[in-house]
Amino acid sequence: MPVSVQLLSQFPLLKPLQPEVLGELSAQMTLKQFSRRAMVISKDGPAESLGFLLDGRMQGVDFTVDGRSVGLYFVDPGDYFGELSVVDEKKPSEFVVAAVKSTAAFLPAALARQLILNQPSIAQAVLMRMADRVREAVAQRTLLSLPNPFQRLCALLLQLPVRTVPGGLEIEQAPTHQELAIMINASRETVTRAFQLLFTNNVLVREGNSLKLVRVDFLRDIAEGRADPPKS
Repeated sequence: MPVSVQLLSQFPLLKPLQPEVLGELSAQMTLKQFSRRAMVISKDGPAESLGFLLDGRMQGVDFTVDGRSVGLYFVDPGDYFGELSVVDEKKPSEFVVAAVKSTAAFLPAALARQLILNQPSIAQAVLMRMADRVREAVAQRTLLSLPNPFQRLCALLLQLPVRTVPGGLEIEQAPTHQELAIMINASRETVTRAFQLLFTNNVLVREGNSLKLVRVDFLRDIAEGRADPPKS
């Protein structure tokens, strides 16, 4: 299935490019669909392409020595993934899986690498992305060092992208309980029980696919160990 120039121009990374350059990229890209939990990138495989997510959600994950999955980051529509291996030409350092049914476009790694080398604006954007990934990894390591899952969940909710709305902060298209559980190294059931307590105590409010953080200071106090989680 071809990838249109109009579609590519909607990606923030590619917006600075001229239409003729986008046309050249479009001719070389492939479109793929993935079912929920399908493997998109394997850390055991070669670095073949730079991916651009059109719809759905993907998650970077790795596994502990005892086989438990640990979430590293989310990929949302309009974002890209696989850039580290494109740059250093080494195997991926993590797996990327489809958290939900997803569609992505892929640019061969050699062409993506050439694009980065020839386009200063693209190189700067990718450099900033890699710096963000390092900061995210440090934050994730700190989060996983927290002593209990409830504390880790509150810390993670405060780290997710939000927008200010009347009465609090809103996480649009909030991750599922399973996705959050992977990020904090806990079971889905543990996350569900924690959410029930947070809803009951009006700390959080579910609004469709969005999640509203109402008592932000209380969430922060729990995350930083200054307050105990609600009991009922």
